[in-house]
Amino acid sequence: MPNFTTTVAILMAVASAPAAADAYTDRKPPDRPASTMTNAEIKAFNQGMASTHPYYIKCRKIEEIGSWVKKARVCHTNEEWKQLWAQGNQDARDTAEAMTRAPVNHSN
Repeated sequence: MPNFTTTVAILMAVASAPAAADAYTDRKPPDRPASTMTNAEIKAFNQGMASTHPYYIKCRKIEEIGSWVKKARVCHTNEEWKQLWAQGNQDARDTAEAMTRAPVNHSN
């Protein structure tokens, strides 16, 4: 059974490991919008970076309205996707709140 000193040493080593494991903390975001980059450029940019890194670029294909076939390729960094998700949720909350505050017409 490990003693207190050994346990503390193990915990300190584990706590410092993520900083050493992520050698790309000094990596800068892309210099232009990710959607304008080619697949090869995105692959080169993401090279050696963890898929959870804030600047890792992910692309999604989104169906275009009015077409059954056409899709738009939309690429953003993880940080940008997170901001877009948060803004979409805030917009939905604002809309729901506005609908509950709207006057109701009972003249029907």
